[in-house]
Amino acid sequence: MSELAMMFVGAFLAATLLPGGSEVLLIALLNQTHNDVLLLVLAASIGNTLGAMTSFYLGRLGRLAATPTQLTQGKFAKALQLIERYGVWALLLAWLPVIGDILCLLAGWLKLPVLRATLLIFIGKTVRYFVIAGAVLHWLA
Repeated sequence: MSELAMMFVGAFLAATLLPGGSEVLLIALLNQTHNDVLLLVLAASIGNTLGAMTSFYLGRLGRLAATPTQLTQGKFAKALQLIERYGVWALLLAWLPVIGDILCLLAGWLKLPVLRATLLIFIGKTVRYFVIAGAVLHWLA
């Protein structure tokens, strides 16, 4: 499997099934090569965004399983407050551990606009990967 495909799959899985991992994979791949930084960041960003959109669509399906009252309690409360306060812009924080997945799930449940949600999730995740890549390259220099 090529480095780019590995990065894409790792980032997708990290956003859906496996906690963490995509950052460590990016660091490991950047350690091996310094030439493909932009492509690795792009592969990670696209894979992680598509994984987040999987959560978004699971949220849409979750409308059948969860009531609004259930969403105001427990682990959903803080994420719901962010979305209620900032709307779709809260999805710029979709890269955050734990709460980011919940933001994507709630965005789907609340039927936020798909294109804007995707774009903001992509921007937030891309910035995160560029910051990580920049730090790694600075450290390796």
